[in-house]
Amino acid sequence: MTSEPPPSGTSPAPAGQVPDAPLRVSTLELFFDLVFAFTLTQLSALLDGSGFSATSIVQVLLVFGVLWWMYGGYAWLTNTRTPDRTPERLLLLLGMAGFLVVGLAIRNGFGDSRSGASGIYLGLGYLIVVCVHGGLYYRVNRNIIRIVPINLSSALLVLVAGLTSGLAAYLLWTAALAIQVVSPLVVRVGGRFEIAPAHFAERHGALVIVALGESVASVGIGAAEHPLDMQIVLAAVLGLGVSAALWWIYFGGADDELAAAAMTRAPRARRPGLALSAYFYPHIPILLGVVGLAAGVKLSIGHAAQPRPAAQALAIGGGVALFLAGQAAFRRVLQLGPVWPRLVTALFALATAALGTAVAIEAQLIVLLAGLAAMLAAERLRGTSAVSAVPERPPAAPNSPQ
Repeated sequence: MTSEPPPSGTSPAPAGQVPDAPLRVSTLELFFDLVFAFTLTQLSALLDGSGFSATSIVQVLLVFGVLWWMYGGYAWLTNTRTPDRTPERLLLLLGMAGFLVVGLAIRNGFGDSRSGASGIYLGLGYLIVVCVHGGLYYRVNRNIIRIVPINLSSALLVLVAGLTSGLAAYLLWTAALAIQVVSPLVVRVGGRFEIAPAHFAERHGALVIVALGESVASVGIGAAEHPLDMQIVLAAVLGLGVSAALWWIYFGGADDELAAAAMTRAPRARRPGLALSAYFYPHIPILLGVVGLAAGVKLSIGHAAQPRPAAQALAIGGGVALFLAGQAAFRRVLQLGPVWPRLVTALFALATAALGTAVAIEAQLIVLLAGLAAMLAAERLRGTSAVSAVPERPPAAPNSPQ
C-alpha cells in the first residue's frame, strides 16, 4: 500500500474507501458497457450493410475513434469513484442515453436521404455524453477542467458535421478526432489523475467480454433472417469458436490479472500514463477486430460453401489480426510475456483470407480456428503464456504523457 499523496485537485476518498483498494466494477458500469457495446454492433452493421466499402470503413474509424475517447473518459471517471449516489447514478444513466442516441444514428450519421436528421441526433447525443462526463468528473477531480474544453470542442465539431454532408462532414469528423488524439501530448495526466489498477483492468476486461458476446448475438440475429440449414449452423458455430478463441487469448493466460498487478506495482504518478499506453491505445485494434470479425461472419450467412468477396474474407482474417496485434501491444507495454507468437499468428490470420476468397468462408474459419488453437497450445507447452512471465519490476510507460 503506497503512502503517496493523492493528485492535487482530487476529492478525498469516500468514507470507508481505502486509497489503492481493489475496487470492483459495479453493475451500473456493466450496464453502461452493454449500451456502449450497442454502438459497436451498429458499427459492425454499418460495415456489413455497405459490403465493406472504403467509405464505410472510413466512417467506422472516425466514429469509433471519437466514441472510444469518451468511453475511456467514463472508465477513468468511475475508476475515481464508484457511482453509488442517486444523483451520480441518474447522470450516468443520462450519459448512457447519449451513447444510445449515438448508436441509433450511426448508420446514417454521415447523411442519408432516408434520415437526414441522423447526423444532428448523433451530434446531440455525443454532446450529452461529453457534458455529463465533465460535470460528473468535476465533482471528484477538478483537474478535468483541463480536458473539458478539448472534449467540448470535439463534440461541437461532430454536431456541426451533422449539419453538413459530403467532404465537409468528413473533414469535421477528422478534426474532432485529431483534437482528441493530440490532447495527451498537451495535457499531462501524471500527478493530476488517479488510477485504481484492479478496477481499471476489470472494467476493460468486462468490456471485451461484452463486445465478444454482442458480436456473437449480432451474427445470430442476422442468421435468424434466413431459413435454417447446415451452412448457417456451421458458419455460426465456427464464428462462435473463433470468438471463444479470442476470449481465451485475452483471459485464458490471466493477462488481465497480471496487468492489474503490474499497474499496482508501478508508482501512482506513472499509472495514468500506463492506462493510456497499455489500455486505451491497444484496445482500439482489439475492439475494431471484434467489429470486423462480426461483420465478416454475418455477411457469410446464407451463402453456402462458396467463395466470398475479398473484403469479407479480409474482414474476418483482418479482424482477428487486429485483435492479436492489440493484445500483443498490451502485453508488451506491461511486460506480461513474449509477444511474437501473437504477431506471427496475426500474419497467419491475414493469410487465411485467401481461403475465404478462393474456397469458402467456412474453410477460412476452420483453418483460422485451428491456427488460434495451435498458438494457444504452443504457448502453454513452451511456457510462454502470461502466467509464466510475471514481471519482476514495474513497467515503464513508454512515450506516454505524465
